[in-house]
Amino acid sequence: MKLQTKLILVICSLLLLLIVGLGSAFDSMMTSALEDQIGTRALKVAETVANMPEIRRAFQTSEPSSIIQPIAEAIRGKIDAEYIVVGNRSGIRYSHPLPDRIGKEMVGGDNGPVLEGRSIISKAYGSLGLALRGKAPIFDEQGQVIGIVSVGFLAEDIDLIAAAYRSRIMLISLTVLAVGLIGSVFIARNVRSAILGLEPKEIGELYTEKQAILESIREGVIAVNKDGMITLANRYATQLLDLPVSAAIKGKHIEDVLPNSRLYEVVRTGEAQFDHEMLIGDHEVIVNRVPIISRKREVTGAVSSFRSKSELYRLAEELSQVRQFADALRAQTHEFSNKLHVIAGLIQLESYQEAVELISKESDVHQNRVQFLMREIPDPVIGGLLIGKFNHAQELKLTFEIDPESSFADIPEHIDRSLLVTIIGNLIDNAMEAVLAGGENTELYVKLFLTDLGEDLIIECEDRGIGIPEEIGGSIFTKGYSTKGEQRGIGLALVQHAVDRLSGYITFHRNPSGGTVFTVAIPKHPHSR
Repeated sequence: MKLQTKLILVICSLLLLLIVGLGSAFDSMMTSALEDQIGTRALKVAETVANMPEIRRAFQTSEPSSIIQPIAEAIRGKIDAEYIVVGNRSGIRYSHPLPDRIGKEMVGGDNGPVLEGRSIISKAYGSLGLALRGKAPIFDEQGQVIGIVSVGFLAEDIDLIAAAYRSRIMLISLTVLAVGLIGSVFIARNVRSAILGLEPKEIGELYTEKQAILESIREGVIAVNKDGMITLANRYATQLLDLPVSAAIKGKHIEDVLPNSRLYEVVRTGEAQFDHEMLIGDHEVIVNRVPIISRKREVTGAVSSFRSKSELYRLAEELSQVRQFADALRAQTHEFSNKLHVIAGLIQLESYQEAVELISKESDVHQNRVQFLMREIPDPVIGGLLIGKFNHAQELKLTFEIDPESSFADIPEHIDRSLLVTIIGNLIDNAMEAVLAGGENTELYVKLFLTDLGEDLIIECEDRGIGIPEEIGGSIFTKGYSTKGEQRGIGLALVQHAVDRLSGYITFHRNPSGGTVFTVAIPKHPHSR
């Protein structure tokens, strides 16, 4: 059964139960009140008749009924009672609506208290049927009870009056039920519209899926309502905030948890913010903030997602390394393809001696280079990177040289090799791009110097390129800043980040021969400083 149908049935059922219960209670109270009112009315009339002097004097005559009957019938006609019966102490009637019953004994068996001098209201069967009766004693001048006045209203007449009220109650109840039915349909449709036509089971499944998604993504997520109160925070967010569980911050104002957050500003302005940098504790994060817009185009809250900047840099470093290795393989393929073509041509020309000499020369150059790297730079990752850069330089028709005084064997184990690869690889790439952009008169030369002497690892990369203008010197390490066009400005930013993670520093100065010299110093034991 659909939710809308269930809501209609539940609301109508509750409304029906309430109407029936209230109607029954009202009917009971109305009947009781009606009986009290008519009983009191009967009693007052009985007491009035009992206190009439004419009635008292009639008891001293020889034919009391001749005086009492006309008076009683006149009063009965005015108050619309079923009967007014006046009798003596023995219960003999002096008046009755049916004259043939005058002189006969009163019935009902409830005259005892009245003969004792008390007025009562009773419900009993009389000669005309079940009636509600008010009875009052008639006193003589000495205060003695000499007779009884009984004023009665038949129960069936009272029921007719109550039935008229019941009809009205029934009509009102049906009207209320009809209005309730219309209201329940309206409520059910509004609820269905508010939950986008989803059924409870679907909502439950979506909630479970949302929780699983929030906990699976490697980004912190925090949501606030329009008042800035936190309504959601996933596990990654609480880890960055150094909180045990998300329940610890739910219900708190975002400014109390993150004073420097601009999430509440997004709620107020309704404008999204993308790729903003922010400091959470000791973590640098990249933040996106988006307002939550209702179908009425009203801002009902905001969601912020953020990820550690170091993780983004790590991904960028890995992508940079993959690109470097791919470039190295491509360059090596092209270089050896060209050399094989030359050797094949020499053999076809039967210039065997020249072919042998070329093979020997290339073999010697390669062997010397490899032996130098294995001896002075034994780390296979860094050595492999440099061989790839040699091949890439040959493909670009520029000279790449490693200073023969270089030595990079004493690298402590705690220093991350991938960060060193990021630094060296991006400095070389930046230098090659600088010399290629220098024009025809630029010397296509790049030199690298590595040393592990002393307490620091020193990396120095020199080029003969166009150099760095003084006015932009302070911006070259900013992510996205580049003079080479869009989608650039990543390399030196990665270098700066890697150097910071290794607790080092980077400087640059103009090369007297033209171009730029970048110098990186990385402490072998950063905590000793």
